[in-house]
Amino acid sequence: MAGEIVYVNVDEGVKRVVNNTSLYITLLTKFKADTNMGLIEDHLGASDFEKAQGVAHTLKGIAANLSLSELFEKVRDLEARIKEKAVPPGALDAVKSAYDETIKEIDEVIAKYG
Repeated sequence: MAGEIVYVNVDEGVKRVVNNTSLYITLLTKFKADTNMGLIEDHLGASDFEKAQGVAHTLKGIAANLSLSELFEKVRDLEARIKEKAVPPGALDAVKSAYDETIKEIDEVIAKYG
């Protein structure tokens, strides 16, 4: 559907791991234990933009590699704002919302393919 938000692009993600669905599910499962979202929040709360940007960059890369489309876009935007040291109110909330929805969709993907 046009305009549909894609949190987990399973087809693209499986292609990225040479069509190894089992490996992709394992990587998604490991992602659920990732702490980078909380670290971004902590570093921004402490106004440590350098550390926040580094962690955002890491999370952006993980999201790209796992084809977590919406999370990638939101973190990419947040990373750019952090780099400028100009994080508008609500920017972190948008990322957290995308993260939460991504985790829900990961659970559905794991239930279906795992």
